[in-house]
Amino acid sequence: MPHSMRAIEITEPGGPEVLRMVERPTPQVQENEILLAIEASGVNRPDVLQRMGMYPPPPGATDIPGLEAAGFVAAVGKEVSNIKVGDKICALLPGGGYAEYATVDAGSCLPVPSGFTFEQAAGLPETIFTVWANVFDDGDLKSGETLLVHGGTSGIGVTAIAMAKAFGAKVIATAGSDEKCEACRTIGANAAYNYRDCDWDKDIAEKGGVDVVLDMTGGDFVARNLNCLNPGGRHVSIAFLRGVEASVNIFTIMQKRLRLSGSTMKSRALSEKARLARDIEKKVWPHLESGKMPITTDEVFPLDQVAEAHKRMESGAHIGKIILKTR
Repeated sequence: MPHSMRAIEITEPGGPEVLRMVERPTPQVQENEILLAIEASGVNRPDVLQRMGMYPPPPGATDIPGLEAAGFVAAVGKEVSNIKVGDKICALLPGGGYAEYATVDAGSCLPVPSGFTFEQAAGLPETIFTVWANVFDDGDLKSGETLLVHGGTSGIGVTAIAMAKAFGAKVIATAGSDEKCEACRTIGANAAYNYRDCDWDKDIAEKGGVDVVLDMTGGDFVARNLNCLNPGGRHVSIAFLRGVEASVNIFTIMQKRLRLSGSTMKSRALSEKARLARDIEKKVWPHLESGKMPITTDEVFPLDQVAEAHKRMESGAHIGKIILKTR
């Protein structure tokens, strides 16, 4: 095992230019962890927020960004019995994915799905854990119900569309251009709205409403989301691109018996992530391996072009996951 590794460091809060390639000591595996030799990692919106100084790593986690990765198991801790050296693994990380090696709790690991490349698998954990926990756990989406997802061409968006369709739900998406709306429909959305030029909430309400909203927008969209939710609907917040504050009509919530929740994935307990991983492997992985749940990769960048990957993310032009190739 090499004593050092290449890794990406955030030199100071700022734009993509503050990301720098450095040499760091190879992390040492603890008793309940594996050491992952990373082949590829996913780029996610929280990485951008961390780079800007707005989303610090949880206590005890590395300052190296990167919340998901895929590769080979290079070492295992003495308490790990279900994973062995050489296994192909993708994992949800508390940080450290922008590097050649990372340690991760064994409970946060999943096997690379059959037929998937490392680049494809690297973009699965963060979005699938997030969608499963929020849309299916908290939002309790059922077959035959309708999901509204904003940012339909983002990594979360394309995953939510594919997963909801695989489990028998209908999906309505919003996006910021007609081209992106067409991409949402191609991915599987039953309908898509360009939020810049229409009253999407009124039209959705008039055409039957939705049962669950996966909201990444916050701000002024929240009240509009509630307006198109059906009685007994569930609203789940996972980001706030349009603002952290929202003004809502409490009587609407009472009258429709709505349920509002929200969460982050990064700070969840390891035991909770392990529970989610077991559910995901049992219920979601078969849809991936059968091809019933297609994935969408936008662009793959070499690790030393991480700044370009962040620029791509911030441009909003991507459709699907942005990936860094480490080796």
